[in-house]
Amino acid sequence: MKLPGSEAHIWYFNSNDFDELDRYLQLLSQDELERVNRFKFEKDRKTYVLARGLLRILSERYLNIHADQVFFTYNEFGKPSYDLKTSIRFNVSHSGELIVLAFVAKGVVGVDVERIKINFDIAKIAEGFFSKDEVSSVLAFPEEKRAKAFFNCWTRKEAFIKAKGVGLSFDLTSFSVSINNEAPELLRTQWNPDEKNDWKLFSFVPQEGYCSALSVSSAINKVSHFGVADLD
Repeated sequence: MKLPGSEAHIWYFNSNDFDELDRYLQLLSQDELERVNRFKFEKDRKTYVLARGLLRILSERYLNIHADQVFFTYNEFGKPSYDLKTSIRFNVSHSGELIVLAFVAKGVVGVDVERIKINFDIAKIAEGFFSKDEVSSVLAFPEEKRAKAFFNCWTRKEAFIKAKGVGLSFDLTSFSVSINNEAPELLRTQWNPDEKNDWKLFSFVPQEGYCSALSVSSAINKVSHFGVADLD
C-alpha cells in the first residue's frame, strides 16, 4: 500500500464488527499471546487481539513483507516501532470498542482515541493534568459542552506525547494545545518556544461518543481515513 511522505494514514475499527478472532490470534507473537491470557475481561482481550492482529495485517501492506515477519521493538517508555530498517512509523490506540492505528512514511506519529465520559470531576482532573491556560479554556465552556472540550484537550495532549515517545510520566502541564474543534494546534511548550512549529495536530470524531487526535511532524499536510471495508 502506497504511503506518500507528506501523508498520514489513519484506520478506525470497531471491535463489534469482528466475530472470529482466530485469524488475528494466529498473527500474534508468543509474548503477545501470554498477555492475552492475562486479561480479566473478554472485551479487553478481544480489543487487544484485534489491535495487534490488525497492526500486523496493515504493516504487511505498508512494508511489503509477510505478516509473520513483522516484529517490534520498544523504547524505554514502551513506544513500539518496527524491528527492521524502514522510515515507516506507526502508533496504536484503543478505547471502548474503537481501535485506531496511524501510519506515516516520514517523521513520527502519535494517535489517541477516547470514549467520552461525563460522570467525573472535570475541573479536578483538568487541574491535575492540564496547563493553566488549558484549564481556563475547558472550564470556560458551558457545562453541557465541557466534557467534549476536556477530551479534545486530553486526546491532543496524549497524541503529542505518544508522538514524542516519552510516555505518561511526561509533565502534561508543561505544554498547551488548543481546545476548540477548529484548527487544532500545539500552542506552546515550556522547553522550546519554537517546537510548536515542528508539529501538526488533527482531531476527529471517529464515531458518536468518541474523540480522537493525531500528532505528526509538520511536513504532513494530508490525512487519509480508512476502515474495515478497506481491508478487503
